[in-house]
Amino acid sequence: MKRSLIPAAGLAALTAVPAFAGGAAEPAPGPVAIAPVPVAASGIDWTGPSVGVQLGYGDVSTYGAAALAGDGALYGLRAYYDVDLGTVVVGGGLQYDTTDIDLGGVTTLDSVTRIGARAGVDLVDNWLYGTAGWARADTSDPAVGDSDGWFAGVGYEVLITDNITLGTEVLYHEFSDFALPGLTAEATTAALSVNFRF
Repeated sequence: MKRSLIPAAGLAALTAVPAFAGGAAEPAPGPVAIAPVPVAASGIDWTGPSVGVQLGYGDVSTYGAAALAGDGALYGLRAYYDVDLGTVVVGGGLQYDTTDIDLGGVTTLDSVTRIGARAGVDLVDNWLYGTAGWARADTSDPAVGDSDGWFAGVGYEVLITDNITLGTEVLYHEFSDFALPGLTAEATTAALSVNFRF
């Protein structure tokens, strides 16, 4: 009788060991779910109007009927409306600069007015653009007169607060419709601007 009980007791002890060791009786832990980290929206929507002031430098030369040259400071106002299309920003606006650039003692350039379009790449909180359009040069001598013309160039604008941006532009101008026949003027300007965006 003892011989038959010992093997049975030993078998019961062996089958109970895995339960105490936490082996096959415990399920494996499942994967831990991690919530995705929310991504904060970056950049601004450039859509809307803006107004600003600008200060720059102009270099002017003429050829044809007269060879004149001069350079000096320009300062003025600007107003634009832009539309943000995602990766591209397009817009248009008006600039007016007053100046007093002496052209060889013959006349002075009094002001430059521009109406143009611009389009560029949205770089989140700044953008780089090309611009072109109509321009007008006004001089102080009626014999020289004023002239319509065109301009083209590049610009850059960066956001520094919620509504304030700093900008810079380099523009080339050409005018060939003066009262003095055969006179053509070329002007290159470089300017910095401070703009308020609504």
